[in-house]
Amino acid sequence: MAEVHPEDYLPFAEELATRAGEVVRRYFRRPFTVHEKGDLSPVTIADREVETTLRAAIRNAYPDHGVIGEEFSPTQSDAEWVWVIDPIDGTKSFLIGRPIFGTLIALLHRGQPVMGIIDQPIIGERWLGMSGIPTSFNFSPVHTRLCPDLKLATLCTTSPNLFSGKDTEAFERLRKSVKYTVYGGDCYSYGLLASGHVDIVLESDLKAHDFCALAPIVMGAGGLITDWRGNPLTLESAGHVLACGDRRTHAAALELLNR
Repeated sequence: MAEVHPEDYLPFAEELATRAGEVVRRYFRRPFTVHEKGDLSPVTIADREVETTLRAAIRNAYPDHGVIGEEFSPTQSDAEWVWVIDPIDGTKSFLIGRPIFGTLIALLHRGQPVMGIIDQPIIGERWLGMSGIPTSFNFSPVHTRLCPDLKLATLCTTSPNLFSGKDTEAFERLRKSVKYTVYGGDCYSYGLLASGHVDIVLESDLKAHDFCALAPIVMGAGGLITDWRGNPLTLESAGHVLACGDRRTHAAALELLNR
């Protein structure tokens, strides 16, 4: 049997993103019921329909692959190839009609993220990252920007309210050391980092579906994304994520976070 490589799944991954966008556009800025999950985070019919649609497509095309998603229980999560789906990353932005959310699709090989897609279907933007291939934005290569000093950096995080305890203290040390801090964005901020518009993205308490797609995108654009200890992100990561466009910025940010 011929060896399978991540790029062999690229056309299918792009098809999944396109299907997800078709569902999202049907509900964007339309009336629908919002439910709250156990952690009080919102979930909509669009979240669930996107994930149901993508799970069915994966099951039909690759029944031996696993799937991990935000809204439903994992299936075959110990398989050699596993798809990780966040149907709408940034549901609150989706709820208020702000188009800075995205669908996240990742492909893992033996637990390691090897492909990732951020798809923003309303304004037609898509970042694609894959091991060994430069990250692209709407099919054109992109690269992170240089930022040799934290004093010059722009930092993004979804919300300062998502940090707690010592994480808040660490965030404040970093926030006070950068030039600008911008809130909101969820996965969209990582796309902006890959395209050279943002220098640092910091988050805590993320789940695998939140970050697996981001790693190949940031790395393939020349950046670095790890946990707060500098370790690579895997399914076992605790959810503290630091992404930087410049490795010098990453080293300086790590030092502050762990001071």
